[in-house]
Amino acid sequence: MTADTSGKKSRFYEKNGQGRLALKNNGPLYSYPMGIWFLVFFVAPILIILVFSFMKQDYYGGVIKEFSIEAYKQVFSPMYGKVYLRTFWISIVSTGVIILLALPCGYAMARSSRQTLLLILIIIPFWTNSMIRIFAWMSILETNGFLHNILISIGLMPENSKLLYNQGAVILVMIYMFLPYAILPIFSSIDKFDFSLLEAARDLGATKAQSMFKVLLPEIQSGILTAFIFTFIPIFGSYTVPDLIGGKNDTVLGTVIVNQVMHSRNMPVASAFSVVITLVSTVGVVLMLYSSRRQKMDMLSKKRNG
Repeated sequence: MTADTSGKKSRFYEKNGQGRLALKNNGPLYSYPMGIWFLVFFVAPILIILVFSFMKQDYYGGVIKEFSIEAYKQVFSPMYGKVYLRTFWISIVSTGVIILLALPCGYAMARSSRQTLLLILIIIPFWTNSMIRIFAWMSILETNGFLHNILISIGLMPENSKLLYNQGAVILVMIYMFLPYAILPIFSSIDKFDFSLLEAARDLGATKAQSMFKVLLPEIQSGILTAFIFTFIPIFGSYTVPDLIGGKNDTVLGTVIVNQVMHSRNMPVASAFSVVITLVSTVGVVLMLYSSRRQKMDMLSKKRNG
């Protein structure tokens, strides 16, 4: 009986520097499953893509195990300059509009007494396949669709104009597809905010707009940053919406990668484009985190000095 008890103790306790029994630190042991999952499903695929990008093309759809930088020469050739600019433009405009729409939505949800109902309404679109939602927008924006006919009938659009297969349609559907990804983190951040600070700012002479910009927005920077990351990165690498909603002149990096894999069967070039997207996304996230951290440090220093 004594041996069993000591055995159980040895699994949960260990002797510290003073020779006394103390609880073991099993934190690293608990992190192993997450670490293995991260290694297998995140690090390993990125390493495979990185290795493929430095190999030669096999015309049967694979790669030749010979070191080459031909893929990166093609990726950074002037012929893809417009594709890079177009991808950045669509991503930045879509993300900016999404953040502007998500802020009042998140604020209204945080101040509402029916948060559960509103959250369900935000999550409902996720229950439908994304392709179904894209095809639904195609039927709405098509030339003979009801929206097109209504806008023509009230004189807001010429008869020969098109709502579909252009860059504006791509941005519109991008905003619809990724808006929930921004609303949820912003709502979560605003919901934790102490709204009495707004009342205090108003009592000290600030207008409603000033209290929002100088008190609320700095306090919910983490939620805005999360919303930016959750929207910009997937939009930057998206290909289904530009491919189905955009026209021939609306090619983005995502569609280039798909074309290289499905049509040209050039795995090194597709991998090199994927590496570029990954690097740009990583650099953007790091810069945003660094900027947010600096702003927080500046705010803390001002509070201490004030």
